[in-house]
Amino acid sequence: MSMTLGNKKFKSDINITPYIDILLVLLIIFMTVTPLKQHEHPVRVPQPAPANQPKEVKPDSVIVDMDLDHSIKLNQKPITLPELETTLTEVFRRRAVKNLFIRGDSALPYGDVFVLLDIAKRSGVGDIALLEMKNNNAPPETSKSKR
Repeated sequence: MSMTLGNKKFKSDINITPYIDILLVLLIIFMTVTPLKQHEHPVRVPQPAPANQPKEVKPDSVIVDMDLDHSIKLNQKPITLPELETTLTEVFRRRAVKNLFIRGDSALPYGDVFVLLDIAKRSGVGDIALLEMKNNNAPPETSKSKR
């Protein structure tokens, strides 16, 4: 006597519906609790520098100024164009930081400023920054309104 039991197969799939329900409940809890959390790091907004204080130049900065009359100054000392190249070469030969600032009036032609750039590169300058010189001799602009 033999008995056949039939074809029973076991279902080995995991029912993930309860896991998704738990996940959604946790997500809702975290979403509601997060805005209520107090942060312990104070936020500091940078304050603008006072406009009435003159900006101090570091004593180790090298600044070349060129005015509208093509007069050149090296750190506020007048200098001629041929002397500029030899002086800059000597200064940057002894320095580890080879940064130079060129400050000129915005009305200067770019070709005149390019001469200073060329001299600076031949002198061994690494980085050059161009600064705009405010023209203090210019008359203030007045606005006229038509009525």
